[in-house]
Amino acid sequence: MTQAGSPAQTPPRKQNLALAALALGGFTIGTTEFATMGILTNIADGLGVSIPTAGHAITAYALGVVVGAPVIAVLTARMSRSTLVAWLMGAYAVANLMSALAPSMEVLILGRFIAGLPHGVFFGVGAVVGTAVVGQAKRGHAISMMLGGLTIANVVGVPLSSWVGTHLGWQAAFVIVGVLGFVALAALIALLPKVAPEPGANPRSELAALKNGRLWAMFLAAAIGFGGMFAVYSYVKPLVMFEAGMAESSVPFVLALFGLGMTAGTFFAGRLMDINVVRTVITGFITTSVSLVFLGVVGSNIPLILCALFAIGFTSQLLALPLQGLLMDLSPKAPSLGAALCHSALNTANANGAFLGGLFIAWEFGYRSLAWLGLGLTVLGFVLVLAFLQRKKPRDLEALIESAPTE
Repeated sequence: MTQAGSPAQTPPRKQNLALAALALGGFTIGTTEFATMGILTNIADGLGVSIPTAGHAITAYALGVVVGAPVIAVLTARMSRSTLVAWLMGAYAVANLMSALAPSMEVLILGRFIAGLPHGVFFGVGAVVGTAVVGQAKRGHAISMMLGGLTIANVVGVPLSSWVGTHLGWQAAFVIVGVLGFVALAALIALLPKVAPEPGANPRSELAALKNGRLWAMFLAAAIGFGGMFAVYSYVKPLVMFEAGMAESSVPFVLALFGLGMTAGTFFAGRLMDINVVRTVITGFITTSVSLVFLGVVGSNIPLILCALFAIGFTSQLLALPLQGLLMDLSPKAPSLGAALCHSALNTANANGAFLGGLFIAWEFGYRSLAWLGLGLTVLGFVLVLAFLQRKKPRDLEALIESAPTE
């Protein structure tokens, strides 16, 4: 698959540099994806709209991911995987600079939709490239490194964007991400080995993978179940300010704490999914549910709210990483599409969580109600996963538990 030689022939230093370039790309995308949560009140004030209306920018980005992932993955099936990753990062950088110029909420929503289009394919194809670099046996490590960049963005990039949005205006946050995108583009061009598309890959073979009913069953479970985390995280800034009474100046610290949880969860999940993908998915659903219950019962106690947010960040990644691996396994002849569909599913969850959370706030249920909304979505997704597994014959279920690729 890779034209740069097998993983065994690729020196460890070059493997690490390639993964670092992918991680930088993940950092860039993670910064702008989650930065909107940290500058949501600034966008609302700057454009003269309500917080729930400003939340539509989050929904629009997520919908861009949902639309862009399968469409771009199918149309670019024959393109070099490493070349495609570079093109996607370039488009991402330009789109974020365009978002910074938006004069109204309507234009910003359009800009965020366009910025979301390359997101899912970048991570989907990046997972294939990373796997080609280090080998199938270390797939979990490769994916965790790339997505580790996304979660580290929540420790550094998102808090910084929140600070910039508060002191220099929300537009400046998108400008910084656009510039960072061009830096990531240069790293990807310089450090990635040449990785060819799957043998025989073409738009028809990619579309054929969409006929797999099991793929769509897991897509639906992820699209609903992961919405629980986003119902909370989309409104984390007003949650800690209005529910816990924390000052706006403390929000970057809260975002960094959430990001630390995501980062720790990402690398832990990478190790777990290399052992067993399906069991890691189940563990993620259960632990995320427990974390959301914890948030719902702690009231306005600041230390406990912070602990709950760290826990939600950690457990959510026990769900996100193995879901991507499982969807790749369920589309063995189109792994780029399967991985990209995972990000479509997760961003459908993002859109669901942000939209439903906005409704709960508009209906004046209070910000703590977001935890219970999140719990409901997570449990529903878990029920769908269990129903999916129960439908499998014993032999098929054993294959899934052992993470064997399926047709």
